[in-house]
Amino acid sequence: MPALVLGPFLRYVSEECAHFWVETDRPCEVEVLGTVQRTFHVAGHHYALVRAGGLERGTAYEYEVRLDGEQVWPEAGSKYPPSRFRTYPKDEALQVVFGSCRVAAPNEPPHNLPKDEDAEGREIDALRGLAMRMQTEPFKDWPDLLLMLGDQVYADETSPKTKEFIRTRRSVDGPTGEDVLDFEEYTRLYRESWSEPPIRWLLSTVSTAMIFDDHDVHDDWNISQDWLDHMRTGPMWNEHIIGALVSYWIYQHIGNLGPSELAEDELFHRVHEVDDAGPILRDFALQADREPDGTRWSFCRDLGDTRLVMIDSRAGRVLDPGARSMLDEAEWRWLEETATGGFDHLLLATSVPWLLMPAMHDLEGWNEAVCDGAWGGLAKRVGEKVRQAVDLEHWAAFRESFARLGELQRAVGAGERGTPPAIILTLSGDVHHAYLSEVAFRQGSGVRSAVYQAVCSPFRNPLDDRERAVIRSTLSGPMKLLARTMARAAGVVDSDVRWRQVGDGPWFDNQFATLLIEGRSLLMRLDKVMGDDENETIIVPVLERQLA
Repeated sequence: MPALVLGPFLRYVSEECAHFWVETDRPCEVEVLGTVQRTFHVAGHHYALVRAGGLERGTAYEYEVRLDGEQVWPEAGSKYPPSRFRTYPKDEALQVVFGSCRVAAPNEPPHNLPKDEDAEGREIDALRGLAMRMQTEPFKDWPDLLLMLGDQVYADETSPKTKEFIRTRRSVDGPTGEDVLDFEEYTRLYRESWSEPPIRWLLSTVSTAMIFDDHDVHDDWNISQDWLDHMRTGPMWNEHIIGALVSYWIYQHIGNLGPSELAEDELFHRVHEVDDAGPILRDFALQADREPDGTRWSFCRDLGDTRLVMIDSRAGRVLDPGARSMLDEAEWRWLEETATGGFDHLLLATSVPWLLMPAMHDLEGWNEAVCDGAWGGLAKRVGEKVRQAVDLEHWAAFRESFARLGELQRAVGAGERGTPPAIILTLSGDVHHAYLSEVAFRQGSGVRSAVYQAVCSPFRNPLDDRERAVIRSTLSGPMKLLARTMARAAGVVDSDVRWRQVGDGPWFDNQFATLLIEGRSLLMRLDKVMGDDENETIIVPVLERQLA
């Protein structure tokens, strides 16, 4: 009898359909809500994306999963509520939870201790805390969508069970060490990351949208052309990038897509037509790495009258010095066609923040200019070392892209791309702290929308005390002045965009943020997840702010 290995995970949901992702231990037929889908096979693993259509608008559904006709979900004796969801639109407020950066580690000592108490400490998992709270709440108060904005898995910070598995396959004495190397090791990492019962239940009942960041592949992925050239000289890079992109396509990407995108996706159809899609996906992954302008990982979802645009700000970067861009030109055209007015709200999600703290923004602008030769050849080489050592890789380190994204928001907010939304809100993670920024454009810009950026990170990978002190130091007046002076000395022109921090952030610890959307009203909450004196999970409200 076939069995579930991982899942079911609720992925895409619209007014009339829902998609469910599963991994099984053998080929079989997967049935959800009366829709049956045959698994596809990749290198000894079996998957299905069941696309249940013909659903009623604004209706709640409770579902089971059957493999070859036998019920396997909910599991017998489960203590969790039934897996259920609601199609759009909702009568109550739409709830969108977001954040990023979640390592896989056991929820027991030493892993749930602070980093300053134990090197293995990662504190309390924020998503676990969310799942536990949901079990005490009525269904109407459950989130509708979970945005996972990067570093869903850490290929370079592997969990204890994944390390054990790696050691059974190969020596860890080489340059790869205990990092994930190939597709088979990625399958174990995903399994350990998402199979803990409360996380598995959470993902079965809250729709998810995901985009990768560097640790899903490798620390500093695509930070610069020098970095990429160096990595490609390594003997194992090809095998690693193939494993990373094949597993991402299976475990994260296909669940992001709606019916029309899947219908037009030739690769999605091909994997169902062959006995083993491994070779097809390997060829695709290698080409996506070598020719990124031919692959679009970004996607769009309409959540009733709110449009969500998820932007890939990693894989499609143009890294040529002097012509750097966060997106290639084809992706920019797609973004500018997709991020429009005509909705109550426009959410732009990117794994790396558009707006940083002012000192870090100027430092990244200075670094890009120096790496492009503003201070000569020697400074250029030093600048590249600084870029990689300090992770200067956000939108501010791609200045033309920073300005272009700002201009896009100005045009939407001014009504040049349809009726202005009530709010244009950029969502991000990556930086292992949270903050909220209010944005202003120059006088006469004509912007009628409220414009904000909300950053929430991590779900589970907090900074230690020293790292937090470094972040706080960038808020000081002298640091701001020094960074601004350096940037101007390197020829960096001040941005037309202005922003200020809202509240008393930045906020640290493991945390998640929630948007409550009702009509043209949007409220944001931020909650920390911590342990009390008995190390029991508690959720602590940090911020509540009406943004529109």
